[in-house]
Amino acid sequence: MTMTARKSVHSSADLASGVDALDWPQITTELDSQGCAVLKNLLTPDQCRVLAALYPDDTHFRSRVVMGRHGFGRGEYKYFSYPLPDLIAQLRPALYAYLEPVANRWNEAMGIDIRYPTAHAAFLKRCHEAGQARPTPLLLQYEAGDYNCLHQDLYGEHVFPLQVAILLSEPGRDFTGGEFVLTEQRPRMQSRAEVVPLAQGRRGRLRCASPSGAGDTRHLPR
Repeated sequence: MTMTARKSVHSSADLASGVDALDWPQITTELDSQGCAVLKNLLTPDQCRVLAALYPDDTHFRSRVVMGRHGFGRGEYKYFSYPLPDLIAQLRPALYAYLEPVANRWNEAMGIDIRYPTAHAAFLKRCHEAGQARPTPLLLQYEAGDYNCLHQDLYGEHVFPLQVAILLSEPGRDFTGGEFVLTEQRPRMQSRAEVVPLAQGRRGRLRCASPSGAGDTRHLPR
């Protein structure tokens, strides 16, 4: 890929404007009422392919996890190392700026004293000072029949309550089948499950995914 192409794919101005253009009042309403929301077409197909193509190159990652060895399901994922790919490094602060008010409002409503700083860099500084210095964005790879067990992602004392997952593969072309499942555990009530439609470059929040089907799928949570 030429440097010109890289700048086009990774344009920080385009990414920021794409985040700004989302219908945040509607997204906030969905988060409040359902605990999740879908952000449509935030990444282009070219951007998705750039991120998915990183998976075979271990120089971008700090560790690899084979899920079957730990009872997590079937498939594998890799944690990115610093420096993060440009797309991820640029999207995290852009999205955080809109999600931080939601997270703080939720904590206030639930009587939780923790408040999140306005800037993403300040939140990372808080994490690093507590010894949470490793990057947590990761890239998952599923093949035919693979799946991810229902779970919550927690790492260390400082945890941001909203998580982003991006489908990098194109349904119908790169794979068939598969579902993205979110579950809500409700006190003294049965759990509620919701299946989010799959689309390349679309993002879901508060992830609990179980893709299972034929083909090779990759997606990027957090």
